[in-house]
Amino acid sequence: MSKSPLEIQFAALLKNYRFPNPEREYKFVPDRKWRFDFAYPDKMIAIEIEGGVWNNGAHTRGRGYIEDTIKYNRAAIEGWTLLRYTADTMGMAVDDLKLLFKKRK
Repeated sequence: MSKSPLEIQFAALLKNYRFPNPEREYKFVPDRKWRFDFAYPDKMIAIEIEGGVWNNGAHTRGRGYIEDTIKYNRAAIEGWTLLRYTADTMGMAVDDLKLLFKKRK
């Protein structure tokens, strides 16, 4: 699968702060095609990079938004902690991940 510019930027952020390499496009349930943009399966941490929030992207319109709520609810049921970031909030991931990694040692 192709990587969006935001996903490339996020991967560089993780590398810059020396986080472990996450799994990319991680399929988290066998009966669906859903994938997380980034995942740390051993810690049950998933990260979604949400693009198109200011330009009516696919995930902010009706069907895409509904499908995402179904996916995210299933992730919670399966025990995942899901972090969601936009281009504007991506910098917050560093502190969030530090806290989560500390809690999930």
